[in-house]
Amino acid sequence: MGARPVVGLALGGGVARGVAHLGVLSVLLDAGIPIDVIAGTSAGSIIGALYLRGVSVEEGLRLSRRLRWRDWASPVWPRRGLVSFRKMESWLEKVIGDPHFSDLPRPFATVAMDIESGERVVFREGRVIPAVRASCSVAGFVEPLDWEGRQLVDGSFVDTVPVSVARDLGAEYVIGVDIFVPALRRAWGAWGYLFSVIERMVQNAGLGVRQADCIIRPDLSGTTYLRFSQAEALYRRGVEAARAALPRLRADLGEGRDWGEGSREQGLGSRGQDATS
Repeated sequence: MGARPVVGLALGGGVARGVAHLGVLSVLLDAGIPIDVIAGTSAGSIIGALYLRGVSVEEGLRLSRRLRWRDWASPVWPRRGLVSFRKMESWLEKVIGDPHFSDLPRPFATVAMDIESGERVVFREGRVIPAVRASCSVAGFVEPLDWEGRQLVDGSFVDTVPVSVARDLGAEYVIGVDIFVPALRRAWGAWGYLFSVIERMVQNAGLGVRQADCIIRPDLSGTTYLRFSQAEALYRRGVEAARAALPRLRADLGEGRDWGEGSREQGLGSRGQDATS
C-alpha cells in the first residue's frame, strides 16, 4: 500500500458558529482520519489553536457553553470599531498559554486581511494569539489589530475556508469545513436579500469552498452568528455533517488503512461525540 497523502484541515470563519468545528473534529478523530496541517480563518483559527494546544473536545465545548461576549469584547471609542478584542487575547492566554507557531506539534496558519490594501495576510510564525485575534477582528464591529504598520481585520473577507493556505503548508488532500452557510431571510424584507448576498460573497471569498478535496458543510439553518448559547446545537450539527462525509473520506484516503501516528493522539480528545451526554 502506498504512502498516504498529507492531509490538511481548512477551518472556515463564522463567528459563534465555530463551535460546529468541534463537532467535525470529534468525528474525524474518532474515525482515525489523520490531520497533518491546519489552516484557520476567524472562528476556525480559534479552534485550530485550541486543537493544536491539546484542548479536548469536551473542554472546548464546555468553554463554548460558558462563553459570553463580555469575555472577549470591551467597548472602545467608535473610531475604528465598536469593541476591542484585547480581552479575547487574555482569555486565550489563560486557556492555551502564549505559544509561538514553532511550539505547535503540526504546521498551522491563520488568515487576516490588511484593510487598507485588501491583501490577504497569512501568519505562520511568531506568536499565535495575536494572529488569531487579527483573523477574528470583524471590520466595522471589532477594531483592527495594528501589526507592523498595518491594520488587520477578519480574514473571512479574503479567504473564508483557507484551502490554498493548507496546501501551502504541505497538504496534498484538504478537508474544508464551511460554517458560513447563507440563508435568505425573507422576513427581513430588502435587508434580508442584501444580507444574503453579503453572506454569499463572504462564503466564496478565496474560493476555498470550491477547491477543497472534501467539503464538510453543517446544516446551520436557524442558527445565528452571535449566540454562544446555541453551542450544543452547533456542535451536534458539526457531528452530523462530518459523519455524512466519512464514506467520501474513507474512499479517498483508504478504507481500513492503519494511519498510525497522527489520528486519535493529536490535539483534541477523541471522545467528543459523547460530550453532550
